[in-house]
Amino acid sequence: MGIQIEFNPDLALRKYGTRSREEKECLPEKFEVGGVYSFLKEGQRNYWLAGLIPLCETKGDGKLSRPLAAIRIIEATHFMENERVFTGGKYEVHEVFDTNDERIHFEGMNKRIIR
Repeated sequence: MGIQIEFNPDLALRKYGTRSREEKECLPEKFEVGGVYSFLKEGQRNYWLAGLIPLCETKGDGKLSRPLAAIRIIEATHFMENERVFTGGKYEVHEVFDTNDERIHFEGMNKRIIR
């Protein structure tokens, strides 16, 4: 038996208002630059805290949207609830992307500067 830990290069949340999901498991209805929002993910997850990462929408099974925003995780905590492991925390939005914009905003873990 080992310790199951997932390393995530992005924060992937469900569509706003997804039934059977808590509010913190979903994207906010509207997010804006400078806003700080809470998140909740099942499992013990590690996020990069020292820089910007993409915020994406997930439909599950690894199906992610293109990045919706550049965020910084400012707090992440692992905890147990009903014998299940969760990771919760807060993130700050640094840039919001136009969903019709086809430009690439991240290359791996590097946020691209687009002029």
